[in-house]
Amino acid sequence: MGTQNSDEQTGGTGRRALLGAAVLGAGGAVLGLPGTARAGEAGHGGEVRSLPVPTIIGHRGASGYRPEHTLGSYQLALDLGAHVVEAGDLVPTKDGHIVCRHEPEIGGTTDVADHKEFADRKITKLLDGVSVTGWFTEDFTLAELKTLRAIERIPANRPHNTLYNGRWEIPTFEEVLKWQDEQTRKRGRQVWIYPETKHPTYFRKLGLGLEERVAKLLRKYGKDGKNAPVILQSFEPTSIQRLNRLVGNPLVVLLSAATSRPWDFVETGDPRTVADLITPKGLKEIAGYAQGIGPTLDLVIPKDANGNLTTPTTLVADAHKAGLILHPYTMRNENPFLPTSFRKGTDADAYGDVFGVYRTYFATGIDGVFTDNPDTGLLARQDFVNG
Repeated sequence: MGTQNSDEQTGGTGRRALLGAAVLGAGGAVLGLPGTARAGEAGHGGEVRSLPVPTIIGHRGASGYRPEHTLGSYQLALDLGAHVVEAGDLVPTKDGHIVCRHEPEIGGTTDVADHKEFADRKITKLLDGVSVTGWFTEDFTLAELKTLRAIERIPANRPHNTLYNGRWEIPTFEEVLKWQDEQTRKRGRQVWIYPETKHPTYFRKLGLGLEERVAKLLRKYGKDGKNAPVILQSFEPTSIQRLNRLVGNPLVVLLSAATSRPWDFVETGDPRTVADLITPKGLKEIAGYAQGIGPTLDLVIPKDANGNLTTPTTLVADAHKAGLILHPYTMRNENPFLPTSFRKGTDADAYGDVFGVYRTYFATGIDGVFTDNPDTGLLARQDFVNG
């Protein structure tokens, strides 16, 4: 836990400016669009003036085409032109290493069930108040996890991705940081990543605190300061506050359904819900230690009982007024993940009118979006930017 230097201690303002400038640098080189829109042109200025609107973030890589959180998925996201890659969701191993998995339970994202030697590791645990049965990263050493291979998490929707089952191992966060440097050199532009601390309160209680381990790795690779090409995110505000004290990176608070409570709030008896966090008062508080928010798309445009989009909320305007960037999640091409009126056909893995959905969300003024299909997002962005 190092002491932040003076330029890191400038707080939210300086890092919001950095976040905007950095993503512009990452995105402009990829798109080559002569009319790249910027946040200032969209009517909200200050620290985010240089950020391209919208930014396309590869969700767990290019997870619409490859098993998520693998180097294959991350690589494809870059090849498709993503401005930033969400690499990855960070969880610890039994021996304190940090690996990239969507959840600590790995029965649905690896072939662990096929490994008889690990049959006795299957267990039921209470994870953030929810009973979960399976295999958990914190019960495996890194060496043991490296014997596993990644598989497609939602094969019913993405049977084509099962072609790649077993091809890639579980990457460590350190391997991702090395991969990032390698890709930056090869591509001649700075590659940016957007990792998330997963269930940090749960792991801290197990003696496997994430923030300090993440900060240590970022310091090791010189990626812990205000110019670092790593945006950190978490659903737990106190995790972001802790990271704010440890590193100078751009920070983002993730926000789930309005009625939900961040698990760290539950643990500490904080009665607030996400609805409280997205009020002007709540957003102003977040802006004191973070530079952006990552709301679920439903907080931007709610759906009615039939799954159709309704009227946009004031969240975009309110967040921008507080000086925060918005990167909502998650755009996917398949019908089940789209608003009802944008679906086409009945096949579980059929694509709907996803361009229409992008157009609708982009029109709200969001600064970017997480997407499983970066190529689709970039085409939709190009349509939006060029009018």
